[in-house]
Amino acid sequence: QVQLVESGGNLVQTGGSLRLSCVASGNVFRVNVMGWYRQAPGKQRELVTTITSGTSGDSTNYADSVKGRFTISRDSAKNTVYLQMNSLKPEDTAVYYCVIRQFGVDYWGQGTQVTVSS
Repeated sequence: QVQLVESGGNLVQTGGSLRLSCVASGNVFRVNVMGWYRQAPGKQRELVTTITSGTSGDSTNYADSVKGRFTISRDSAKNTVYLQMNSLKPEDTAVYYCVIRQFGVDYWGQGTQVTVSS
């Protein structure tokens, strides 16, 4: 089994910053993809960003709505993925979920609430 624990969610004002962390534990052997999704009230869960390990290094992917404001990074030695969120907007308010893919199986965290006040 793999467990994911997110942290760092909080209430922040528009224009502020937050850093989310997600630590994977348990049977973590080789994680190919780590990422973040979010779900706002009344909306579907959407992809925010992913980071994929490759032979040439890591590659990242971002939703258009967060490009230039959010940055994903990982510490493979600690099985941890981070999401640095800058210039936050009210529309970034959501529950943020960490996800990792290992051997073709996706594992999800319980989510952390991010609220951006206007």
